[in-house]
Amino acid sequence: MKSEVNLLVIYYSKHGATRHLAELICEGVESISGANALLRTVPNISAVSEAVEKPVPSDGPPYAEYTDFELCDGLALGSPTRFGNMAAPLKYFLDGSSSQWLAGTLSGKPACVFTSSGSLHGGQESTLLTMMIPLLHHGMMILGLPYSLNELHHTKTGGTPYGVSHFSDGQNQLSVSSDESKLALAQGKRLALTALKLKS
Repeated sequence: MKSEVNLLVIYYSKHGATRHLAELICEGVESISGANALLRTVPNISAVSEAVEKPVPSDGPPYAEYTDFELCDGLALGSPTRFGNMAAPLKYFLDGSSSQWLAGTLSGKPACVFTSSGSLHGGQESTLLTMMIPLLHHGMMILGLPYSLNELHHTKTGGTPYGVSHFSDGQNQLSVSSDESKLALAQGKRLALTALKLKS
């Protein structure tokens, strides 16, 4: 009997670019037989209040819950760049996962990261690298993108070996490019294939 895996894709998105990458990663996941994508977002937060959003989103995917960590066989984590780091709402969600860390809920599961930024050198790589740190603390196995993917060699926008990225040109004027789309799909496929191999 063939294994079936559930891959959790959690993102925060302000203007929609990171959400688009998340959707493409889900598409890549679900192109692999036996792999299911679970798309989740996180609510916005405020400097003076923890919660500024309604308990249930008015549209789009539901908010992530820590029980999702128990149900998943792998994780893709996405955020726009904020001064070379992940956005506060996503960091806040991860900061609350101590119980799952103590239980080893994510330990041994594959993970990958993705991001978008308003400028070409806006901290994409540092954001991706720092997003990996809490996942390593959770005991996850980090997947990047190999240079066997031709798009990494000639992309003129986003795309890194640390994970797919998108360059939106400051005012969110650029849509996700062809190379960025292919890399996002490849990242989803790689996550799914790795999770299937580990589970079997």
